[in-house]
Amino acid sequence: MPQIMKKVYLLTLLISFSSFAQKTFDNIKSEKLGEERRITIGLPASYEANKDKKYPVLYLLDGDYLFDPFSGAVSYGSYWDDIPEMIIIGIHQNKDGERFDDTTIDQNEGLPFEKGSKFFEFVGAELVPYIEKKYRTSPFRIIAGHDITASFANFYLYKEIPLFNAYICLSPELAPKMEVRIAEKFAKIKKPVFYYLSAGEGDIKKIKEPIEKLNNNIKIANNPLVNYKYDVFKGATHYTEVLHSIPSALYQIFEAYRPINSAEYNDKIAVLQEGYAEYLEKKYADMSEVLGVQIPVRMSDFKVVENLILKRNAYSELGKMAEIGNVHYPKAMLGEYELGLMYEKQGDPKHASKKYQNASQMEPIGDLNKDMMYEKIDEMNTLAKKK
Repeated sequence: MPQIMKKVYLLTLLISFSSFAQKTFDNIKSEKLGEERRITIGLPASYEANKDKKYPVLYLLDGDYLFDPFSGAVSYGSYWDDIPEMIIIGIHQNKDGERFDDTTIDQNEGLPFEKGSKFFEFVGAELVPYIEKKYRTSPFRIIAGHDITASFANFYLYKEIPLFNAYICLSPELAPKMEVRIAEKFAKIKKPVFYYLSAGEGDIKKIKEPIEKLNNNIKIANNPLVNYKYDVFKGATHYTEVLHSIPSALYQIFEAYRPINSAEYNDKIAVLQEGYAEYLEKKYADMSEVLGVQIPVRMSDFKVVENLILKRNAYSELGKMAEIGNVHYPKAMLGEYELGLMYEKQGDPKHASKKYQNASQMEPIGDLNKDMMYEKIDEMNTLAKKK
């Protein structure tokens, strides 16, 4: 397929997936700006059906042209459960030069100035509180922008407590001193932050050189609390690199959310000598604490860890697996089944039978059902009589 056709196909694919979300528009009356500002709102497909669920929020500067590609990538990734569903807010900025007015900076100080200062306050003091009051949001906020708006998004990092948890900066046209200030901030930061930086191989020199300096300075800062990734896309221009960057950024930020894959299994779990159940527990605790995403432990992840425990004969860890099962699925037979399995593997069929009996009175889950529990009970009773 010719390169141009691939790009058109990818764009069409991304936009078509955006139809999974509910897309609406709103006008916000801003006292800071002294005017109304239009935004696009993308709600997840599950938003109305799941009344208790809270969602991370992705704020898009340059929302006029970034909304659809981001929405498509989010819809595609969440369809495969690789990234969570999220609320997407696109800020319109292409009317009568708004984009340039909104990002006005003092060239000497390298900080928002005049209309730029007002727009900075509009986002932080008006837009974010408005969205969080109106919609069911989790505490995890992401901001993204392209060239001058990507640079502007970085100003929220300058605050003592950064407003956003993750920053997606696509070919930023960095403000003066920014390549130094961001790295200095990262060296001192005390809470986890995600930072994605990208450029196209064909980016113009005046944009690319400061980006390279910023990349080097962030590496020198070397703070483990900063989850950082830098991409330079071969053959991409200042504009085409955006479609390459979006999925890369989202998958970087939500890497911990993804179901256990072969890389995570081989590199992080199978290398452990013990503590397999604790790894599973921590994976979902971090997902909640760092990403603000609260979901029950996936049964696929549970089975992966359970199988490794059985393979390594680490049967005592099945007790911890039972605790995890009871926390995430209190009405299901999972917890009692794990205890039954632990006693069975430890050679205590009498106690195993009791646990399988308890499990048979609870709700089925995954491949666990009442018939299976009854078979286990008969098997354990037979073993107990032989003993």
